[in-house]
Amino acid sequence: MKKLSGKAFEPLDQEEKNLMESIEREEWRSVKNIKREKEKAIAAARNTLKKDKRINLRFTQKDYRQIQIKAIEEGIPYQTLISSIVHKYLNGSLAPRS
Repeated sequence: MKKLSGKAFEPLDQEEKNLMESIEREEWRSVKNIKREKEKAIAAARNTLKKDKRINLRFTQKDYRQIQIKAIEEGIPYQTLISSIVHKYLNGSLAPRS
């Protein structure tokens, strides 16, 4: 793989920097059966995005109104917003306010 001359852009974080360096060290190889690998990735994505479990939550009136307002501001249904918040929390990407 051709090495980038200079910096095309600065990496966003350490993970991206490590990825860029591994590409430059030519540690990546093409897969043998791209069609099969693509089908596997598509199936994994579909299963990840499938929402097949329901839960009931109880909120205070104030929290319920605030989540509805935030959802309207974001232009998404409030259930989707709640699901997104839970998902981000579980994956460690929900940062507390500073």
